Formats: sequence, structure tokens, C-alpha cells
Amino acid sequence: MPPKKYMCFDPVGHPKEFCGIFGIFGDPRSAEKTYMGLYALQHRGQESSGIATSDGRSIFLHKGTGLVCAVFSNPHILSGLSGMSAIGHNRYSTTGLSGIMNAQPILIQFKKGQIAAAHNGNLVNAFHLRKFMEETGSIFQTTSDSEIVLHLIARSTESSVEEMILDALSRLDGAYCFIFLTPSKLIAARDPYGFRPLCLGRAGNAFIIASESCALDIINAEYIRSIEPGEVVIIDSAGITSKKLPAAPRNAFCIFEYIYFSRPDSIIFGEKVDKARRQLGKNLAEESPCDADIVIAIPDSANTAALGYAQASGIHFEIGLIRNHYIGRTFIAPDQNERDLDVKIKFNPVSGVLRGKRVVVVDDSIVRGTTLKQLVRLIRSAGADEVHLRVGSPPVRFPCFYGIDIPSRRELIASSCSEEEIRRHLQADSLSYLSVDGMLDAVPEKHCQCTACFTGHYPTPVPENFNKKQFSANGIKSERN
Repeated sequence: MPPKKYMCFDPVGHPKEFCGIFGIFGDPRSAEKTYMGLYALQHRGQESSGIATSDGRSIFLHKGTGLVCAVFSNPHILSGLSGMSAIGHNRYSTTGLSGIMNAQPILIQFKKGQIAAAHNGNLVNAFHLRKFMEETGSIFQTTSDSEIVLHLIARSTESSVEEMILDALSRLDGAYCFIFLTPSKLIAARDPYGFRPLCLGRAGNAFIIASESCALDIINAEYIRSIEPGEVVIIDSAGITSKKLPAAPRNAFCIFEYIYFSRPDSIIFGEKVDKARRQLGKNLAEESPCDADIVIAIPDSANTAALGYAQASGIHFEIGLIRNHYIGRTFIAPDQNERDLDVKIKFNPVSGVLRGKRVVVVDDSIVRGTTLKQLVRLIRSAGADEVHLRVGSPPVRFPCFYGIDIPSRRELIASSCSEEEIRRHLQADSLSYLSVDGMLDAVPEKHCQCTACFTGHYPTPVPENFNKKQFSANGIKSERN
């Protein structure tokens, strides 16, 4: 995997995840419904967006940088994307540079005709695959690891498109969900470990594939089931069939999907996110009680866990911070006073709620801690007597190369600081994290979860080109080493 070019965080310093994918087959309004599905998946990627459609003979494509509403702001764009099938993609980059060059879906012409692809995940062996193909004559048009699979498909000697895709996927290591579109078929695949979520839905005679079930809800589609790890689903005019890739040694569902990434109204890995997230908060309250007056959340991702904490503790839940959802990137020089202003632009404390109160502040995770320190200061400035931080996940100590933009270990505050040192740095009255066992007890199939960013136990071998100097890999273990 090439070195990560960008590290991006949301307003509270959480890691970014990528991407959101959507596909539909058998609907005359396929472009419009893909557009709506991408709207529902906007939280999974805000860098670029795109839709490819097929009318049974040709594939049409439109993509651009920015949010879904910006890329498809001209109503004539959707009307020009004709056809009964479509795939869509929202991108946030970690592997590959930002910009239109790496926007998806990617559309190519090869010996079997046209094929478009949309990808969510990160290929662990992308560096070696790309290097081999470049040395043997391949020409790449992007810096994204997603393009690699299309080269593998084009190189395959199998006879059918389905078998060519299966052949290509069998050569990949790491985390991926793909949706492929040909003029006559829609093909979806999930990696054998099952790192990323992918689900199957139906609306009338149309089948839908989506990263999360919230994308089904917005078009009134029925959730059928989760695509299984290693499953390849083929949808065409004859219906739907399923094939399997060789099994992985274990399942490794990304537990950060439950903690932070997925929308609370979604079903992922066959489970409701809201249910798991509330249980995270309840387990946190049982492990780390606090003598306090109110519970508040760092909005919006910690809202559900904070509700769970309040329910289990009996402490009243209040809305103590208001988040401004209508901001872009702020171009402010990085001295302390201006960083504080940056936080004030994004959050405003409700002083009438906080004044004179002992406050439990629930967050879902702490990565660097920089912004959380400013939020603690902001809550105190609104009159809170005490600020007690409770975190609905264990300390994040290790980087991820399965599709989460968690930075190098030197940027992870918990990799080099004790809990007490972090508390003092954040200037909180107390700080407690949820334990690994408490986290796993909140989700189904606890032995099927990937917890590498918390434990350093990676379900696949650490890549040979993993930058040990940058990531300080001491303590990193592979379950297959």
C-alpha cells in the first residue's frame, strides 16, 4: 500500500472512513435512485461523487469533486444518465491523491466491452500488484488502488466477465467491497474477511446493493440481508445468483463501523447500529460510573452512546453542545487562539444547560485529542463546574490499513500517553475509556470483529512495505504471522 497522502478528520478529530457505494438493477429511474442513495451515504465520503448507468448496450458516466448535491446540481445531468441499472460512489481518499482523477466510478473499455467499478476499502497488497503490472506493461490513469482490480480483470484469461472478476478478486488482499456494472449485469463483492459492510435490498422488481441500509430506506426499498464475507452476487435479467471466493481464516468486521462510521439508523453486518451503539454507552456507564448531574454527547456521532450511558446510569441526558452543520473547511492559521476560534465556529455550548453542573461528556473515540481539549475548555467557559470524559471505545493505539484513515502511531495520543496523562492534557476532571471486553460485549459475533486499531492484533499479515519508522510498529501483531 502506498504511503497515505492525506490525513483528514471530522470537526471533533475522529478518523475518516471511505467510501460509500450503491448499485441498482432493474429500475427505469436507476440514476435518480442512485442519486438518492448517495445522499444517504454522504457521511462515508465528501471528496467526490459519481454515477454510472447502463441502458443494456452502453454505460454512461458522470462524476466530479464535491458533495452529491454539487456534482449533480444541474438537473439535466441525471436525465442524461439513462438506463435500468446504475452504480454510484462517494469518495474519501486515503490511498491515492485527491481530485477528479481518482473520482469513481471508474469506467474502462476492455476485451469484453465496457465495465465500471465502485470500491470501498483498502487493498493491502496494492503496492506490489501495481508495481508488478507497471513493470509488465500496464498503464494506470489514477493513483487509486481501486484501478488495480480493473487491470486484473482485463488481464484475466477466464472466458466470462463473472469468472474474470472472480479471478481478479482472488488476487487481492485486504478490505474491499466492489460493485461492478457491465451493460447487462451488476456484480457486487465483499472481501473474504468481511471488513466493510455491504447489504442487499429489493424494491419491486429491482435489486439494490448498498454500503448501509439507510440508502435503502431513502428509496423505500426492503432490506433483505447482508452480503456474506467472500460472497460475489451477480444480478442480471435472469435474476440473482451468488458465488463464493476462497474463505479467509476468520471474519474481521470493522468494529469502528458500529462505534462511529455508520449511521445509527443503518443495519450493518446484519445488526442495527443504534442497538449496538446504545449498548456501548450502557457498558461504559457500568464500567465507569460518575457522580454527575447531566450527560451530554459530542455531537453527532456520540449521541446514541450518550443516551445509552444516561439510561444505564440514571443521569439525565441533555443537549449541551450544538454543532453547526453548515460549515466548510476553515482556513485559519494554527496558533492556539485561532484553533479555539475554529472550534467555536463548529460548536456552541448551551450555557443554560451547563452552568453550575457536573457534566459527563460522552465521546465515541479519541484519536489525537487536540480538538477535544478545546471542547473541554469551551464547556468550562459555559459555566460547567466539573467535566468528566467517558469514551465509548478503548484507546486507539495502532494505525489501520483496512480502509480507515487512522494516522501514524506518533499522532495517536494513546500510543504514547497513559490514561492519566491524557486526562491532564485534556484538562478534564476524570477520564475513562470503555474496555475491549466491554466494547465486544456490545456487538454480535464478538469473535468476528477486527479490533486492530485498539489491540494491535491484525487479522492479516502486516504488509512488507508497511512503514515501520513512520508507524512505529512495535507491538503490532499479525494473527497469521
